[in-house]
Amino acid sequence: MNQELIQKITQYVEDNIADFHKARIEKLQKINLKVLLSRKNPYMFKAKNIVTASAMVENIASAYMSSAEESIFGNWMEGLAKFVSETVYGGYKSSAQGVDLEFDKDGVHYFVSVKSGPSWCNSSSMKALIRDFISAVKIYNTSRGKTVATKCIEGCCYGNDNKSYNNSTHEKYCGEKFWTLISGEPTLFVDIVEPLGYKAKFKNDAYLQEYARMINKLTNEFITDYCDADGNIDWERIVRLNAGIKIKKRN
Repeated sequence: MNQELIQKITQYVEDNIADFHKARIEKLQKINLKVLLSRKNPYMFKAKNIVTASAMVENIASAYMSSAEESIFGNWMEGLAKFVSETVYGGYKSSAQGVDLEFDKDGVHYFVSVKSGPSWCNSSSMKALIRDFISAVKIYNTSRGKTVATKCIEGCCYGNDNKSYNNSTHEKYCGEKFWTLISGEPTLFVDIVEPLGYKAKFKNDAYLQEYARMINKLTNEFITDYCDADGNIDWERIVRLNAGIKIKKRN
């Protein structure tokens, strides 16, 4: 373990982790019940025999926030990865489209597109990334008037789906392999776990308090708008909201 690097990472986390928790709460406060109901599968909730407003709201809010938090923390981890590369190898934010990070290591110039995890893309987004890598390398060599050793990396902060692609444009480095590349430290992927827990309980308690408030607010809204006079969930109203043909209003 590189203690000096860990100390710098710890300080970075202490200075920046509040941004993650703040973003979680802001996302929570922006939940729109009607929008959520229009996007979630109402038939699945009916099949699960959800019969109370609170259970319905809890289910859709939990699913929404789980996905949102994955994205929010993924963006935060990308920032940490850039900080590590900058600290160790003088890495810098790339100006090339689709590329997040550039740095030199062992005589090779690296272009890195930083992703949260390995399952981030579909076929079209992968094709776009490949085009961006090809363009970045071409511009880099042209600006120097010569061809230099370069390597393009699809870097994922977690997971272990490491592979080379048939097109040979780039390689995929996940988890341990990715953190080792940008730091030179083979155990960093484990070492960063402890610093990431900085004031986690305190910050999460504040989030849970806000979460409970929003669940109560949305439950009250759900009862008013999507339950009948007897207090039963009005599934027809929900299904029509979600799956009914929308007729555009004429001016």
